[in-house]
Amino acid sequence: MANEVTIVECPRDAWQGLRDVIPTEQKVQYLSRLIALGFRHIDAVSFVSPKHVPQMADSEAVMARLTEVKAPGGGPVEIIGIVVNAQGLERALATPGVTAVGYPYSISAYFRRANANMSRAESRALVEKLQHDTKAAGKKLVIYISMAFGNPYEEPWGAEIVEETLVWLKDLGVRTVSLADTVGRASPEEVARLFQVVRGCVAGVEIGVHLHSRPDRAAEKILAAYEAGCRRFDGALTGMGGCPFAGDELVGNIPTEAVLTTLASRGVSTGIDTKSLAVACAMTGELREKYAHAPQAVDAAQSGKPN
Repeated sequence: MANEVTIVECPRDAWQGLRDVIPTEQKVQYLSRLIALGFRHIDAVSFVSPKHVPQMADSEAVMARLTEVKAPGGGPVEIIGIVVNAQGLERALATPGVTAVGYPYSISAYFRRANANMSRAESRALVEKLQHDTKAAGKKLVIYISMAFGNPYEEPWGAEIVEETLVWLKDLGVRTVSLADTVGRASPEEVARLFQVVRGCVAGVEIGVHLHSRPDRAAEKILAAYEAGCRRFDGALTGMGGCPFAGDELVGNIPTEAVLTTLASRGVSTGIDTKSLAVACAMTGELREKYAHAPQAVDAAQSGKPN
């Protein structure tokens, strides 16, 4: 149906900013409950250096337990594992239960070099390898276009750069791409304008959004994207997590509850009912309270942040 959407819950993104490491067993219980509550697309783990992101050091152990969990009523559950290099890709492909591999491809030269230490050519070569190897392994590839809505570095930016990137990805065979507002700088009007410009150039590619926002503008951005044609939304329950480069502590991941309630006001089917959402928010709040936010966020690219 035209008003059905895909909701991607991003606990991996949220957890990386917590001060203390969540025990493996508690991560498994949390992810299992998300599945039981009706979440079917989850950015759950990342395969990055434990030195840079100790919170994600147990990704293989988490997945070893999560593979035992089945969705009520059956049906597939998309589990995304984020990678930032070839070593991470190798780990992701070797981990049972990871059905999709995610990679943050930055269109900002400064952001890419400062955080991933890659040139444009090196990053594109990695994307080509990701597409080839995930296809061979029968897994999905999700590419996140970082800085898709502009950057704070005074670098050239325009919809034509995003469009060229999308066409290149489509030609490679990538079929799911998420536009990331890395530092939460886009207005609702800019979200709508970019989506309207680029969606027509890549028919057959699912284009989603991974937005950041101050709380008071979240609903506006969600509606702007939806009305421009977006049907795939990333979110994090209670708004936990966000880019460490936003420069504003109120700019975090758009809360999943804001995505669901805003879309529901338009009669959109999300597959998550009000009771399940309340339970999910409550258990997320408990994690927030127990493990607290770190005084300093980790390096975005080394963390595998897709934004």
